[in-house]
Parts: sequence; C-alpha cells; structure tokens
Amino acid sequence: MDINYEHYKIFYYTAINKSISKTAEILLISQPAVSYQIKALEETLGITLFVRTKKGVSLTEEGEILFTYIKKGVEAFTNGENALTNLKNLDYGNIRIGSSATVSKHVLMPYLEKFHKSYPNIEINITNNLTEELLKDLRNGNLDILILNMPMEEYKDLSVKKVMDVQDIFVTNKDYYKELSGKINLKELNKYPLLFQKKPSNTREYLDNYLKENKTTLIPKMEIVSYNLIMDFLKIGFGIGYATREFIQSELNNKELYELDVTPKVPKRYIGIVTLKQRVPNFSVNKLIDIITKK
Repeated sequence: MDINYEHYKIFYYTAINKSISKTAEILLISQPAVSYQIKALEETLGITLFVRTKKGVSLTEEGEILFTYIKKGVEAFTNGENALTNLKNLDYGNIRIGSSATVSKHVLMPYLEKFHKSYPNIEINITNNLTEELLKDLRNGNLDILILNMPMEEYKDLSVKKVMDVQDIFVTNKDYYKELSGKINLKELNKYPLLFQKKPSNTREYLDNYLKENKTTLIPKMEIVSYNLIMDFLKIGFGIGYATREFIQSELNNKELYELDVTPKVPKRYIGIVTLKQRVPNFSVNKLIDIITKK
C-alpha cells in the first residue's frame, strides 16, 4: 500500500493534539488541507480514524491501533531530522584526525584550540602514527581526515588540500654555528655529527630525496624517532640536525638553535589535508577544514 508520509505525519499530529486547527498551526498549512489529508488516508485504508467532538477530534478504536505504530515511525523520522540539525549546528559530533606528533603540536594545535572554543561539544580524537599506517586507517574508515607533511606518493582515491608552505633547514647550537660562521656546503656536513629522524617518515624521505638529487650521501651519527627529542639533543651540542623552520621558530628566536646557511638550499614543501574522494566528510570535519584553510 503506497501512502504518502505526509498523510501519516498529519494523522500523528492530529492524534497528539486532538485538534485539526492545532495541527494546521503546527505544520503551517490550512485547516481544509489537514481535513483533506485525513480523509484521503481514511479512504485509502478503508477505515474511520477520527470522530469529531465538541472539543475537537478523538481517535476511533481503529485509529488508536494505527497510532501505536505510526507514533514510532514519525518520531523516529523527527529524531533523525533533529540529529542532523544538531550535527549541522555542531551541537555534537566526532572528528577522528590522523597526523604525526610533530604536525599535531606545531600545525594542528592552534586550529584545534580555535575550533574547540567555538564548538566545545565536538569530540576530537587524534591518532599519531606513520603516514603509511594513517592512510590505512583512513581507507578503513577509522579516521576522517589526515594532516600530513607533503609531498607524498600520489593516490587516485585521495584528495589533498594545501594548508601552508614550510621550509626545511639544517640547525645546530651556538658553538657549532660559530665554528662554521653560519655557512656550510651540503657535502661538507659529513665532517660533523648529524642527527636525523629515523626511517620511515615523510620528513626523512624528503631529506633523502633532496640528498639524492644533489648526489650526496649523509651518514647520521644518531637516528631518533622523535622530532622534538632531536631538537633537544641539538640544543645541548650533539651536532647538526634537519628541521622545519616553522616548527622551531621560537627556538630560533630565543637563540636556542641556529639556522645554518647550507648550499644548495632545501626546496620548500607543504602541509596538506588528506581525505578520501569518495567519502563525504561530516559537518564537524568540514567546519574544521574551513577553519584550517581559511585565509
């Protein structure tokens, strides 16, 4: 039996309010339209649903039976509509973000602070892992969005949106900086103790590609997983390291670390937002993306 949902909706509100005029007021339609829809539903079902009283209308026995079923359906639809409205208004929701610990701290944090102040009821979950593992989680539906160091290998199923340009540099402490007078050729770096991020990481891969393009091999004295720990070792004089200027700007400003003028310079790269092309992000994710990419 093919019955318009609007018929059931009008039946529901009329049964609840026991009034055709009240139903018309709530649904913003005319009273004759309400009466017409009810009559059409009665004719389709072949039963009488309401009887008129001095105070309005009341359900018949058949109407009472129908109402017990229709009530659940209409209220389920209404709850669904309200849930979407709440999501759209960011009254609640969830964002699952994948990123490296370094990008989370130095890039993502200010945006999350702004987002949380505006939408405190949105739950935010952050997963820190290698890019390869984060991509698996994104494709498996365990993450909504990735914030990554770029470039990376291009994939047809991924959409990448630029957030900001970043510049990789070589840095050291005050003593090494003075010894080198702030300048050094790339190939000469092997004369000094070098600290690099351990493979695999996007930053290390970018460094290795840069070295390969310049036909240079650098052998690190120490390889450490944690980017921030490398910076701590450099500050106390363990050697020369590879860093991203934007991530250590405060250390450079405070003279805890010093940028070396290395030739040839490392090409710029960027931080990007990665999502799946075939998946539509929810309202919360889209709002975060808007905040991050807003110029």
